[in-house]
Amino acid sequence: MTKAKSSTSNFVLPERGAKPRSRGLTAVIDYGPDGFGWTGERGVADLLDCAADHIDFAKIYAMNALLLPKPVVQRIVKLYRDANVDCNSGGILFEYAYQKNEIDGFAEHIKSIDLNSLEVSENYITLGDDERLKFIEHFQKLGLSVIYEFGRIKPEHPMKLEDLESLVTTLGDHDVHHIIIEQSEIDMAASNSPDQLQKLAEAPWFDRLLIEADPYRFPKQHVGLLQDFGKEVNLANIAPGQALRLEGLRRGVGRAVNYSLLAQ
Repeated sequence: MTKAKSSTSNFVLPERGAKPRSRGLTAVIDYGPDGFGWTGERGVADLLDCAADHIDFAKIYAMNALLLPKPVVQRIVKLYRDANVDCNSGGILFEYAYQKNEIDGFAEHIKSIDLNSLEVSENYITLGDDERLKFIEHFQKLGLSVIYEFGRIKPEHPMKLEDLESLVTTLGDHDVHHIIIEQSEIDMAASNSPDQLQKLAEAPWFDRLLIEADPYRFPKQHVGLLQDFGKEVNLANIAPGQALRLEGLRRGVGRAVNYSLLAQ
């Protein structure tokens, strides 16, 4: 008697953790209509049809939450939310509000475009420790969750891991559980203190971080980050047109990783 074949096929790609996940996070930066991937409303819909399972966060680039027509932003935010992608405003929008002393107007605008998450950063401004926590608590009381970005656009000195650890601990105590490391800080560490990145990868709180990549250096730099930090590293600043290919790189697909899945 011929044994019946199983209906379950093993012809699948190497698996990764499904959402919601705490490791291997991918955060895209939605540039709007741009050469990195047209992400107007229809572009976002197409992107999510193909890659929603591989995208955990989406950041509305820089000032686009003000620059684009409000109804368009509202529809884009809804597309992300319906696809189980946490959508947030970029930190530069917060910094602009801070400089104009319009924090309340900023929060009102964030809620009016139906976002429930925002980024606080200090790329160009500097906040005192108490001031930073005051803003975070203010937004949380309004029902908004906060992602924090650590680092300067033009850092003068390599980041100190003890300062970063203290920040991660303090913000975690205030329900900020995702911290992005500014790309410029990673670049400076790689150039001046490469051993610092190894120590960063070994830190027990490393999984709380998202490392910013440079869309202009895709895929070479991204492959380097996967090699330095592991394929389950949390990566941010991923252009929409790079999200699906990044997922392939994580699984060993592509010339940039020499199709390493074939050697598994």
